[in-house]
Amino acid sequence: MLQTILQGSELALRSGATSVLLGVRWAEQLARALPRGIPSSTPSLSVMSKVMLDEFFFATELLSAPFVSPSQRRRTTEELKQAVDIFGSKGWLDNPTSYHIDPPPLRLRQRSSHRSAFLDYDHIQYHSGYEPHAGEPGRERWMSYRSNDFAHAWIAEHEDPSRPWLVCVPGYRMGYPAVDFTGFRAKWLHQELGLNIAIPVLPFHGPRRHGRRGGDGFLTGDFIDTVHAQTQAVWDIRRLIGWLRFRGAESVGVYGVSLGGYTASLIASLEDGLDCAVLGIPAADFVRLVRSHVPSVLLRFAEANGYSLDDADEVLTVVSPFAHQPRVPHHRRYIYAGIADRLAYPEHARNLWRHWGKPEVAWYEGGHVSFLWETAVRKLLLRCFQESGWLLEATSKSA
Repeated sequence: MLQTILQGSELALRSGATSVLLGVRWAEQLARALPRGIPSSTPSLSVMSKVMLDEFFFATELLSAPFVSPSQRRRTTEELKQAVDIFGSKGWLDNPTSYHIDPPPLRLRQRSSHRSAFLDYDHIQYHSGYEPHAGEPGRERWMSYRSNDFAHAWIAEHEDPSRPWLVCVPGYRMGYPAVDFTGFRAKWLHQELGLNIAIPVLPFHGPRRHGRRGGDGFLTGDFIDTVHAQTQAVWDIRRLIGWLRFRGAESVGVYGVSLGGYTASLIASLEDGLDCAVLGIPAADFVRLVRSHVPSVLLRFAEANGYSLDDADEVLTVVSPFAHQPRVPHHRRYIYAGIADRLAYPEHARNLWRHWGKPEVAWYEGGHVSFLWETAVRKLLLRCFQESGWLLEATSKSA
C-alpha cells in the first residue's frame, strides 16, 4: 500500500511539473519568430492536429524523464570539462573525423527468420566491438552497458542480394520490428519497389535497451554517453554496410529519420561509396534541441550551478554533422522536413541543407510525427530511387 501511495505521489508531482513546464514551453514558443529560409505554413485544422501529435509525444517524454541526482549533475559537469581538454589535446576538435576509427569486418553471431503481419524478415546479431578511446571520460561506464555489446538489425532481402540495399536508420524510441517497419513503410520499399532493406538497431534501443524504455540514456543530458552512443551507432552501421557489400551488394544507400537522420548524415560523411543519402526530419544539433525544449529558467539554473552547454556543444563536435563533409555526390543528397515540426524544429533541416550544399529538399505542411503519411515524403523518396537508377519505370509509379 505504501509503495502504491508513493508511486501515486510521484505521478502527481510529475504530472504537475509537466503541466508547468509545458505551459512555460508553449508560452516561449508563441514568441518564436518564423525562421528565415523556411516556407511559411498556412494555418489549418490539419496542420494544428499534426502539431498536437508532436506536443503529445513531447508530454510523454516529460512524464517519463528520469530523475537526475545532484551527484550525477556534478559528475556530468566534471566529465564535460575533462573531455574538452582531452579532445582538444588529441586533435579531435580540430579534426573530428580523426575521432572515428574505420571498423573491421563483422562476423555474424546469429541469424534467425521471422514472419510478421508487416513483413517477413531475418534478425541478425553480431558483436559490436566498439570501445571508447583509452582515457576518455565515461569509458568504463560505457563498457558496463552490456546490452550494447551486441548489435542487431532487421533484414528483408530478395533472392538476388545484388539488388540495391537501403539501410534505414531508425529514430529515437524506435528499434522494434513493427515500429521500424511502419516508420519506414518497409513493405512498400521491399515488396512494391523491390529494394533490399536493412534496419539496424541503435544503441540503447529495442533489444539493446538499458533503461525502462527503449532509447533511455541516449538523449538524457549526459552528453558523454551521447557521444559514445552516437559513435557506436555509426561504427555498428558501417560494419553492417561492409557485410552487405561482402555478400554482393553493388549499390547501398542510407536513409534515416529524426535521430536516424542525424546518424545517417554522419555515415554519409564517413563512409565512401554510398549511392544516395536521405535525411528525414533530421535532429541535427543536440544542444539546439536542449535550448529549444527546456524552459530558459531551467537552463539558467543549470548554468548557474556549473553545467555548461557550451562545453557540451564543444565535445559534441566529434559527432556533429556540421563538423564533417558529406561524401555522397551532391545530386544524390536529399532532405525532407515538416514546416510545423515541434520536436526537431525546421531550423535543424534548414541548417543541414545549407551545410550539405543546398541539395533537393521537400518541405511539407506538417509536424515531426506526420512524415509517416505525407505525400511529399513519398515523392522525394521515389525521386531519390529513380535518380539513383534503382527502380524500373513501371515500379516507380507506385506511391
